[in-house]
Amino acid sequence: MTNVDLNKIEEAVKMILEAVGEDPNREGLLDTPKRVSKMYAEMFEGLHQDPKEYFKTVFNEDHEELVLVKDIPFYSMCEHHLVPFYGKAHVAYIPRNGVVTGLSKLARAVETTARRPQLQERITSSVADDIMQMLNPHGVYVVVEAEHMCMTMRGIKKPGAKTITAVARGILETDDVKRSEILSFIKMK
Repeated sequence: MTNVDLNKIEEAVKMILEAVGEDPNREGLLDTPKRVSKMYAEMFEGLHQDPKEYFKTVFNEDHEELVLVKDIPFYSMCEHHLVPFYGKAHVAYIPRNGVVTGLSKLARAVETTARRPQLQERITSSVADDIMQMLNPHGVYVVVEAEHMCMTMRGIKKPGAKTITAVARGILETDDVKRSEILSFIKMK
């Protein structure tokens, strides 16, 4: 929660409550500004972390075949409306020269990237680019599927609509067979 001005957030929340016609001194709202400020500090903790840090720890393993971690849950905040979107990410890579990372590092990179005002498209490409830069694998494929509250609660109001973004890097940009293999593994239960 470093670098977060909790008092400033609390004041802003009080102003929003007043602006919509609420009384911030009403019993049920008295602690709301404090709760919201702590929530925003937690939701945006990724702003102060670099997901690339997770890929500094690597292992040498005689493995140059597909590695896939699927169904990584994440929560993020739409940078256009500051309302949540959430879903799951699937991260695959093909190691080069036996350089692998811990499986949890892939999930941590997704989590950190999502924990800032964000776009789904940016989460997808940022995770892939960070893996390419830090691990130098043969290829990376990232698929993110999410439901956006900015489409569910407001605007078009279509609950259940999912957005899917995918990014391929390295050999996975052109290898249709490998991409199909990854997608079939993602669909497996």
